[in-house]
Amino acid sequence: MKLDIPYYGKHIPLVLPEGVPVDILEPNDLAGEDGIPGTDAAAAAIRVNTAVNSPLDALPLHEFLAGGEKILVIVNDATRPTPTRIVLDAIADELAKAQARFIVATGAHRAPTEEEYRQIFGAHYDAFRSRCTAHVARDESSLVDLGATRNGTPILLNRAVFEADRVVAIGSVEPHYFAGYTGGRKAFLPGVAGFRTIEANHKLALSDMARACELAHNPVSQDMDDALNLIAVPVFSIMTVLDKDQNLAWCSAGDIRSSFDEAVGKADAIFTVPILRKADLVVSVARFPMDIDLYQSQKAIDNGSLALKDGGTLIMVSSCRDGVGDRAFLDLMGRAKGPEDALARIGEGYRLGYHKAAKLALIAQRASIRAVCELDPALLSKAFIASCPDLQRAVDDILAAAGPGATVAFLPDGSVTVPRFVTRIP
Repeated sequence: MKLDIPYYGKHIPLVLPEGVPVDILEPNDLAGEDGIPGTDAAAAAIRVNTAVNSPLDALPLHEFLAGGEKILVIVNDATRPTPTRIVLDAIADELAKAQARFIVATGAHRAPTEEEYRQIFGAHYDAFRSRCTAHVARDESSLVDLGATRNGTPILLNRAVFEADRVVAIGSVEPHYFAGYTGGRKAFLPGVAGFRTIEANHKLALSDMARACELAHNPVSQDMDDALNLIAVPVFSIMTVLDKDQNLAWCSAGDIRSSFDEAVGKADAIFTVPILRKADLVVSVARFPMDIDLYQSQKAIDNGSLALKDGGTLIMVSSCRDGVGDRAFLDLMGRAKGPEDALARIGEGYRLGYHKAAKLALIAQRASIRAVCELDPALLSKAFIASCPDLQRAVDDILAAAGPGATVAFLPDGSVTVPRFVTRIP
């Protein structure tokens, strides 16, 4: 079997020996379930227009905006595949009339570059650039203190939210390896939250219940819900769900909880994939834009590990084009003698990013991790990841060592595909 592995604007060919069982685990195709055929630009426009004009538990967008004097639009940064520019194609005129301002929900990430602003806003950037700002999590003067969540996490959110009289939140919903799902309440926490809030919230990712597709008992998601409950300003939510080719497959709008819940159902149907067996070798791809750095690409490792046998090998394919990202997790792992020591160090004191170290260490305890990327092999080794400069040779060697009966799983979009082990396929 020949596979074309997406990588950094090109494809890496991979040939698997005849007879080797291969499971291709990719998002399911639900195109047209909303009665709108196709996933091209015209279909996307119809989906967004339909959603904003017939919203869930809310007035249509134009009525929601009417009378507003301070409209704030929250959009995701460039580390997310959210089709913000496509949503804006449908609603930009109304936002322009309302003189809306925009804030990029960076969480604890850096501000977007000029190129990334254009990636987010598309053709609308020139019209809106003077009205755009990026959230800065460490700027305490820009934050409002709202108390604490049920888990004791301090809630500090950007003051701009509370100075607005209308908020529009544009997001995308897909499984998230420790928050359960992206989208909805994440626009506020971590999107426009203070650094102390984000750090305390992400520490909860060490919980066993902080995992993909889990919401009700997930302490990370509970924090986000608690923060959302303190937003008194009216919020109009536009939640998108992408398909396996990152086209807009579904759009829900209106009340932030209702639109999020509907989008979660669609995201679950698209992105969770049942598996009957775990594989000796898993190849998991972090696709653009999730391939920005190792910090973000780790999601492909975490999801891929769900399809991996103990003692197997996982190969992450991601350019990590912007480097490592937040280095705190890598610095800790670089000081550790091994996965067990890394987990012990995390237990002694948490810093933002250490949840990444914990997730990687837990996988490294039971399997081998390799990576096809642009990072220096010495940096990778600090994260218990071996460099894989030649994917074909590595796969050939792994399968030869595994012997007859070795199995392979391939995740073309590992950052958002969640394998679920089942005893039979429904």
